[in-house]
Amino acid sequence: MKLPVIKQIQRTCSVTQIETAIQVLENTSEAASLKEEELNVIGELISNMCGALEVHQLIADGMPEKEAGNAFMKKVLGSIDVNR
Repeated sequence: MKLPVIKQIQRTCSVTQIETAIQVLENTSEAASLKEEELNVIGELISNMCGALEVHQLIADGMPEKEAGNAFMKKVLGSIDVNR
């Protein structure tokens, strides 16, 4: 996940647009002809879009945009540390 990518998606796309894009990518990922590298790219895109949805929600709940992005990344980093 990359915070600049998440911010770009969050700032320029509505929740509905992001959800639709995620559905398209999930369906595309089921194509038998995809290579592992292509699946990894699709997975990274989906992860960034899911992050943008979470940031959208934090902002909708009243958190300022900058804080929302930072709070999301702290959550992600915290979950990575726990699993080590």
